[in-house]
Amino acid sequence: MQFIDAVHRDHAEVEDRIHCNKATGLRNLPSKSWNVNVGWVLAANLAADLDAWTRLLGLHDDPELARAEPQTLRYCLWHLPARLVCHARRRIVKISATWPWKHAFLTCRQRLCALPAPT
Repeated sequence: MQFIDAVHRDHAEVEDRIHCNKATGLRNLPSKSWNVNVGWVLAANLAADLDAWTRLLGLHDDPELARAEPQTLRYCLWHLPARLVCHARRRIVKISATWPWKHAFLTCRQRLCALPAPT
């Protein structure tokens, strides 16, 4: 009985990833041309991978955002009201002080920037 439950949970995880991939662009292909669709699928898979790795490495301790739908993450983190300012050869992100997910974004960004470069 435990084996059946474990198999079901694994399948549910796969179904969740399929749902996220469809939400990041795999639901509709943009063209009838094979070459255009190949590029679209590649870009959608890159977006899904970035979404999954961001959740795993940057949002692991925030239960609300770590399990959120891609549309929720798009609203909370990716489309935030901010400006990127260059000053004294440094890039500064100026985020609106009233944005409710400001702390979550800054924590996630700090964690992802602290990762070592791949070798």
